[in-house]
Amino acid sequence: MPGSPSTVLRPMTAADWPAVREILAAGIATGLATFETEPPSWAAFDASRLAGHRHVATDDTGTVLGWVACTRESPRAAYAGVVDHSVYVAAHAAGRGVGRLLLQALIDSTEADGIWTIRAAVLPANTASLALHERLGFRVVGRRERGRPPGRRRSGDLARRAVPRATQPGGRPGRRPGLIRRQAGGPPTSSRAAGRDGGPA
Repeated sequence: MPGSPSTVLRPMTAADWPAVREILAAGIATGLATFETEPPSWAAFDASRLAGHRHVATDDTGTVLGWVACTRESPRAAYAGVVDHSVYVAAHAAGRGVGRLLLQALIDSTEADGIWTIRAAVLPANTASLALHERLGFRVVGRRERGRPPGRRRSGDLARRAVPRATQPGGRPGRRPGLIRRQAGGPPTSSRAAGRDGGPA
């Protein structure tokens, strides 16, 4: 069963930061979650993550089991409905459906806010994260290489979930560069420019 009957989803607050940071640091240490090498400060996290789309999952004692948050892809108006996201689950809560609950909460809150595309950069070795995203409608649309850690080439799969065009606010959004897309009734197509790497998942 996805999640536990005692799992609670709620908005993230500043008081959650120590637990959120600890879960993020543990994810960084695995080498499977992100290209980042250390957690940001609370001030940097708070300034960059959209306030209406930060969620935590807790158990019945209030212990944070995982979190999800997103950032704007770009300040340009054409990208107003595009976000990059991160979702992390504490090691002791893995396999309990917490990640699915968190990612679904982000999908629900962003769609309600008129956001039409959610992106993620997932390391190929992180097969559990890729499977989670695919179950909730994300598709791998490209790959980008980065040289981290020093002396090694690493790549991240770019996963994307888009709201059906008919439900997007204001009609059809501008084309997103560098992503493979499936047009209704036709084969996948791609644009020529390379997409920017997004946040970890």
